[in-house]
Amino acid sequence: MITVSKKVVTFGEIMLRLQTPDHQRFVQAKSFDVVYGGGEANVAVSLANYGMNAAFVTKLPQNPIGDVCRNELRKYGVDTQYIARGGERLGIYFVEKGASQRASNVVYDRAHSAIATAASGDFDWKAVFEGAEWFHFTGITPAISDSAAALCLEACKAAKEAGVQVSCDLNFRKKLWTSEKANKVMSELMPYVDVAIANEEDAEKVFGIKAQETDITSGHLSDEGYQEVCKKLVDKFGFKKVAITLRESLSASVNNWSALLYDGEAFYKSKKYNIMIVDRVGGGDSFGAGLIYALLNEYGMQDTIEFAVAASCLKHTIEGDCNLVSVDEVKNLMKGDGSGRVQR
Repeated sequence: MITVSKKVVTFGEIMLRLQTPDHQRFVQAKSFDVVYGGGEANVAVSLANYGMNAAFVTKLPQNPIGDVCRNELRKYGVDTQYIARGGERLGIYFVEKGASQRASNVVYDRAHSAIATAASGDFDWKAVFEGAEWFHFTGITPAISDSAAALCLEACKAAKEAGVQVSCDLNFRKKLWTSEKANKVMSELMPYVDVAIANEEDAEKVFGIKAQETDITSGHLSDEGYQEVCKKLVDKFGFKKVAITLRESLSASVNNWSALLYDGEAFYKSKKYNIMIVDRVGGGDSFGAGLIYALLNEYGMQDTIEFAVAASCLKHTIEGDCNLVSVDEVKNLMKGDGSGRVQR
């Protein structure tokens, strides 16, 4: 049963996404499709769609583009009351969607964005976390700037003081920072994290913890190797739970998708989905949101990982950053209804 009174706070950057239409390359494009999205904002939208009280914290420029971005969040029921206004600009990222053997490509234009230059006084964390039960951020936000990293640390400390559970998706982005810088900054944040989320290579890129018997390029992933990664992360940082998504990239258009959850005592592996991809951007965010929802609603561990993976599987079929599905749709897929038959 959905408990709408449970408040979840996410903090990070939301950007203007400009995507070439119809799988065109950048050199071909005469126009771009407009979407607003970002890791933590995507999680907030998913949770709002599930009936949760989801609040997104960021800083947006005081101009019409900032207004449209805020209104886009409001459209999906996200609480925007804690969003600060000011700064120079909204960050932008350009997407050239791949197909078959051609990979997707992302180009960032986000320097000096409003959230990258935000300062401590922009947010009243005590008010933000009043009544909250969960706080989520990703490794993308502290990578934006040193001041954003400091704000992440400030938020984590305030969350812990308020008795709020904290989750972090490691989300390493090589175009934003080096592995060395990521290791230093993220290691300072991890002691405040209860639930860590990673994809098949984040732990290696951020903390140098590599899964054995695994070749990501060829799509061969070892369950035993990732179980060892989970154990090492728990031993190093004391996480209560670690979840790792396992993407076997057969091509840009076809992926196998599953995940592993470790609660410090036992491992739980989800079923594997073979996905024909419409849009994979936001896939990890939809997984994180599903995990948070299931944990807050006290699902068993196996049902928790199954819900998160099924939710993310569905996101891969939806254009844009956000996962626009309901709890019932996720549960139907969990039960095995993946036929795609028209619902009449």
